Order: sequence, then C-alpha cells, then structure tokens
Amino acid sequence: MKIIVLLILTLGVLVQNVHSQSNDDILNILVQKNLIAQKEADSIRAEAAISAQANLAKVKAFPINASKKITLAGYTQVRYQALEETGKPDGFDIRRARLDVKGIISPYWAYRVQFDLAGSPKLIDAYVELKVNDYLNFTVGQAKVPFSLENLTSSNKLELIDRSQVVEALVARGKDVGGNQNGRDIGVQLGGTILKLKDRPIVDYRLGIYNGAGINVADNNEKKDYAARLIVHPVLGLDISGALYNGSRFVPATTGTTPTPSRNVDRNRYGFDLNYDLKNLAIRGEYIHGTDEAIDREGYYVQTGYYFFQKKIQAIAKYDFYDANTANPDDASTWVVLGANFNFNANTRLQANYSIKQEEGTSIDNNYASIHLQIGF
Repeated sequence: MKIIVLLILTLGVLVQNVHSQSNDDILNILVQKNLIAQKEADSIRAEAAISAQANLAKVKAFPINASKKITLAGYTQVRYQALEETGKPDGFDIRRARLDVKGIISPYWAYRVQFDLAGSPKLIDAYVELKVNDYLNFTVGQAKVPFSLENLTSSNKLELIDRSQVVEALVARGKDVGGNQNGRDIGVQLGGTILKLKDRPIVDYRLGIYNGAGINVADNNEKKDYAARLIVHPVLGLDISGALYNGSRFVPATTGTTPTPSRNVDRNRYGFDLNYDLKNLAIRGEYIHGTDEAIDREGYYVQTGYYFFQKKIQAIAKYDFYDANTANPDDASTWVVLGANFNFNANTRLQANYSIKQEEGTSIDNNYASIHLQIGF
C-alpha cells in the first residue's frame, strides 16, 4: 500500500503546477476515504521528508540566475588550538571563510574568482582559462603556482589541518621570505596532457611565467619568475612529479649607518613528490630544496592515511622535517603529526591533530593539539 501511495505522491508533484492540492492534501483525502490509516499517512510523510533530505545532500550544484551558467561554492573552517608553549594562550579562530565563483562562458572559455573573508578579506584566485584541447590549455591571472603537491591541494581537501613545514617556508606561504601569498602569483600558465594510453593520462605538464611579487599587487621589478612541473601517472592511482621554480625577490634600499641599494636576490626551488591512492590507503610525500640569496634550505615529509567504516573515519600519521639553513647545525626541526578525520557527509568534516615538535639545539615545549570543523556548500 505504501508503494502505491508514494507513486500517487510522485504523480502529485509532477502535476502540482496544474493542480492546486499539495501532498498533504492528497494524504488527507486518502485518509478521509479510508484508503489509508492516519498512522500510515504520518509514516509516509516522515519517509518522504527523510528521502528529500537525503536527495538534497547528494546535490552538488544548484542553479543561480545569471547571464551565463555559474557555480557558487564555499566553505568555513573553525579551529581550536591547545598550545603547550608557555605564554601562548589556547583559543578559537576562523581559519578560513572562502567564497568561490566559477563560470563557463563557452566550451573553450571559463573563469574563477575566489575570496577569503576571514581576517582581512582578500582576493585569492582571479583567472581565466582557455581550454583548446587536452594538450594545450592556458590559465591567465592570479592562480596557484604549479609547484609542490601539498601547495596544489585545496585547503578544504587537506588530510591534516596544517601544511608541512617545508611547504609553508618555500612555496609562497606563511614562512616564505617572499611573504604569505597563499601559494599563488599573477601570470600565465600553460598545461595539458602530452601522453595518453587508452584515454588515460600518462604524462601531464605545467609551465608558467609570473611577476614573482605575490598576489593582489603589481610587479616590483623587471625580472619574471618561471615554474615548470612534470607529472607522470605510471599506474592508476599513482602520481610522480618533479618541479622547478626559478625566480627573484626584490629587496628595497635601506638607510642608516650602512645603507644598501635596492637589489634583486635569488629565490629558486626544486622538488619531487609522490601521491598514491589505493582503495582505503593514501600515501603522500615530497622533498623541496630552496635557495634564498646565499642561504640553502630543504625539507621533506612522508604521510600515510587509512579509511575505516566506508570512508567515514580516516587515521593519519606524518613525519615532517625542515632545515631552515643547511649551513647551520641547529636550524632543523622535526614534527610528528597524528590525526583523525571524521566525515559526517560530503560537506562536513571534523579533524583532530596532535603535533609533536622537536627542534635541534635548545628544546622548546611547544607541542600542540588542534580541532578543526569544516562545513561547505
């Protein structure tokens, strides 16, 4: 009987534009005519509500009235940190609050504009894409530099709360000498697939030329920075990459007892990374070497994760090493990070991490725990 009534409700939805009765009206009529009991009607209403919520959760895109088709997405990350280091208080913060707009103008042209509204609002991405074919695609504007696996991973897809030390220090992020540019720059990128096997990409490439001055600013010197990345997919689920970055950083003139003129200094990097996914197992790792003027820096990390309970829970462990100056004996630090992710649904995730930090030289009690709630749309 329930199946018949559900079919009647479905028909009612299809013809609701020409029929004034709602689903509740139909159920009430069926009860009045003694075709179903009131208890059955209430049960059908509950099942219909649960089914509607489940279907809504599966929807990945919603139409928006605009002159062209666009996709609006976003996410918010709320973090709590418990810091063991003396003088640093525990507390909550809004890690990110992103609003992401993408649009398709034609089969060849597309665009993206992304903002971060946490803290001081800023423009993160602003670029246009020209997709000529699988082998030749252009990206023009402000976008991620094609260097480092972890840098190219979106913040809402990271398996641990924080990026690795070497990525933060050498890929235009929080501890880079060039400032925190969210791993991005303004320029032109060329990329695509140069080898396929039975429609499966085997070799991809990325080439880019950039200002080198960072995001949301004009260039500050005549020199341009160059990036190149080659990605090989030898078997399904395995990606092996190598990347180069050749650039410079503008240092303004100083005054005082020993004034110095403005100058451009080297900011070069190279790196290798590996990414492997097999069913519930995930393995990541990369090595990066950087030269900032006369200082050589390097670091690497190895990370593994495993999913349980139909990918609802993921356990992760990471070994993270970074040497800020290879010429000095006491500049390296090692982090061991243990984490767990709880995926409530496709748009909601809770992350918990504990970071054990060990520095060469003077030891500091600076381990910390983090809880990270992310919700998106």
